[in-house]
Amino acid sequence: MIPAGLALFSATMALIVAALFTGAAFYINAVEQPARLGLADAALFAEWKPSYKRGTLMQAPLALLGALFGVLAFLGGYDWRWLAGGLLMLANWPFTFLVIMPVNNRLMAMGGGEPEVRPLIRRWGALHAARTALGAAATGVFAWVILL
Repeated sequence: MIPAGLALFSATMALIVAALFTGAAFYINAVEQPARLGLADAALFAEWKPSYKRGTLMQAPLALLGALFGVLAFLGGYDWRWLAGGLLMLANWPFTFLVIMPVNNRLMAMGGGEPEVRPLIRRWGALHAARTALGAAATGVFAWVILL
């Protein structure tokens, strides 16, 4: 067991970080991706590349922090739901590396004029929606523990 104060802080932070991650992921799918798909192929690609890099710098740490805070909250009272939420947050890492990264790598290797740029960026957006779902599920689990 960890001290009650640390457990409460961790529980609160787990929910906040998961919600931040989910909000950012949802924004990408609901706003940024549709806007970029409205651009010509060259502009679409030119926008995606730096946007992807910036998004990674924000979302990757949030996924790890959400997992860490979920585990710490679990250690404060051993409610399995904290661990489940933490694992949902952590699942973003292997999902990204195993499923999304091959698409990312193909896109990063392109110059932008290839005909498969648009279909690959569409595919990337569909795969990114799974990250949004993982974050939303973790947020829901953390809220469930706190509210019930």
